[in-house]
Amino acid sequence: MKLQDFLANANEIGKLGFEAIAQDKELATQIQILLIGLNLLEPPADGKFGPVSGEALEKFQELTKTGETGYLGAVTAKKLIETKPEDLPKPPLKLGNDIASRIVKYMLDKKYQVFTAPKEYNIVYLEGINEDWTRNNDAPNEFNDRRIILEVVDGVPKIVNHWRATTEPGSYYTVVKPLNPKGAARIQFGQYKAWRVGTHGIGGSRPHEALVQAGTITVCRDFNKDFQRVGDQLDTGDDFAINQHWGYDFPKNDIRGASAGCLVGNLLKGHQEFMALVKQDRRYVANRDYMFYTTVISGDDLLKKFPG
Repeated sequence: MKLQDFLANANEIGKLGFEAIAQDKELATQIQILLIGLNLLEPPADGKFGPVSGEALEKFQELTKTGETGYLGAVTAKKLIETKPEDLPKPPLKLGNDIASRIVKYMLDKKYQVFTAPKEYNIVYLEGINEDWTRNNDAPNEFNDRRIILEVVDGVPKIVNHWRATTEPGSYYTVVKPLNPKGAARIQFGQYKAWRVGTHGIGGSRPHEALVQAGTITVCRDFNKDFQRVGDQLDTGDDFAINQHWGYDFPKNDIRGASAGCLVGNLLKGHQEFMALVKQDRRYVANRDYMFYTTVISGDDLLKKFPG
């Protein structure tokens, strides 16, 4: 059944609870597609109408003042069909000049997704940035980037926590032993929906819980081994094993074999804190197969566009 069919027979059907929607894959998929188009639900539209889809529909009902909550009625069905993204009221963001606000400003400027609901975490990496949010020289083979979890609380961006990290491969896998004949992988700046909770290092000596690549990303292939993205060939795929894992407590100024292109938190303890927070994200709690977004930003570009 489609929403149009439901509307045509609304007097007879009355209303449908979320469990009834879930039993009708055609209807569930159509509702999901519309909610995705309104930026209230993340893709894909898989016809599985679970808690996350239900929350998105309830959010739509709240924003459009349908007077219907927790079920599909005629008012909600009609508004779903007719409502355009620009028709929805947008909760105001309260942006200042702190680093969290500047990151959000940058993401909005780039037309990236910024998640604003409670317990929806934004995972961000800032390349070439110190703990005090100042620039560094982004020297090769060092843990000199920041791994960040950012949450928007009542419209105000907050840094939940942040850790020393690297977004780049070290000297070993760039110069000595590249894993790909095209060159070491250096993730292209951007935003990607590409990681699930899983295990990094399966078959190795220290497998551990991490965010494991499960979607498509783009990397720059450092064929000339100059530790730069400029002029590098772009390579896009979903099987590069660019994971978000720990850096084995290696020294800050020596990545060693910790990264062949992964997004790596320097210290074991910090990585465990990172994973514990990631798993509190309400979307992961509702769906253990949830695929996380991650945004990788040039710290230099951020501070040039939005200086403190």
